Amino acid sequence: MSRRSSSRTHRVNPRGMVAMLAQYIDKVTIGDCLKVMSDIEDNSVDVCFADPPFNLEKKYASYKDQKPGEQYLDWCRNWLCEMVRITKPTGSIFVHNIPKWLTYFAGILTDIAYFRHWIAWDAMSNPLGKTLLPAHYGILFYTKSLSGFKFYEIRAPHKRCRVCNNYEKDYGGKKDQMHSFGALVSDVWTDIHRIRHSIRRDDHPCQLPIPLLERIVLMSTDPGDIVLDPFLGTGTTAVAAKKLGRHFVGIDVDPEYTKIAKQKIENVAVTMYKGYYVSSFLGKIQSIRDVDAAKIFPLQLTSIEKKRMRKIVAGVNTTKKRAASLFQPDFGKNLIAMAKAVRPAAADSAVLGQTNAEKRI
Repeated sequence: MSRRSSSRTHRVNPRGMVAMLAQYIDKVTIGDCLKVMSDIEDNSVDVCFADPPFNLEKKYASYKDQKPGEQYLDWCRNWLCEMVRITKPTGSIFVHNIPKWLTYFAGILTDIAYFRHWIAWDAMSNPLGKTLLPAHYGILFYTKSLSGFKFYEIRAPHKRCRVCNNYEKDYGGKKDQMHSFGALVSDVWTDIHRIRHSIRRDDHPCQLPIPLLERIVLMSTDPGDIVLDPFLGTGTTAVAAKKLGRHFVGIDVDPEYTKIAKQKIENVAVTMYKGYYVSSFLGKIQSIRDVDAAKIFPLQLTSIEKKRMRKIVAGVNTTKKRAASLFQPDFGKNLIAMAKAVRPAAADSAVLGQTNAEKRI
């Protein structure tokens, strides 16, 4: 597989950031993304995310979203190659678009990076004539290297009925083995919705929801990493990065959109729960890294361990004296001791029946 090489000298400033990149860190830059990225050294950004114009004649403020097909693809090839070039060996590249164009983008990226996933984001669109109803956007997920890249599994809350609040999935009669917070996400995302209300929408034709970008950032970066968006628009990627303690590089050609982005970024506060960065929406956790969830929420026991726990509980109830002890103030300590008897390495927070996974932030 071919790899694009560069003869540029990597100058690093005292803080460790590549010198030429440092001028763009945590800033919104007005300009052509190709020109700006050409000013950034190889292997200097942790993640690149792009949501380019779809070439569908959308009404942008100062960009004409209508190019001949070949011209559009040639332009896309240029910025795709630049994104891969500036991404670190441990980094990832994400591209959001409609399936029509993503098939071409995948052909370009596969020659210069490594395919990981085609993420299907469930988002209903408008009928286009004699075709199946478009019901998803795609997000291409590539990495710069074959191995050694950053990746964290993500958990999302279990889906519940909006009327009765019961779980939508029965888990084959194994609800007792459900994770106390939520399930690991797959490559089909149905739990994050398009922006439906005008109160949350900016004056932009293709604005993405912040939780979508927050999930991508949590999945592929560590706090302090750098996330670059060459088509920043009104700032969604930058807002997500700042909320999660990451740095951002935002680029857009439109002064109106960059003005809105700067205003939004100024008002951003980090989103944390019990000392860990999380994505939240309407006061509830939307996405959390699995490694962080393991430190926050109750321990998930296996079916065998739960059988052992039931035997221990049954033993406690063999006499009235033991049964009465269950109602003493030190009942919690007794349960912790029993949990450790089942799994000696269990944390004290891993007590039976704790259900704080639905707590609000």
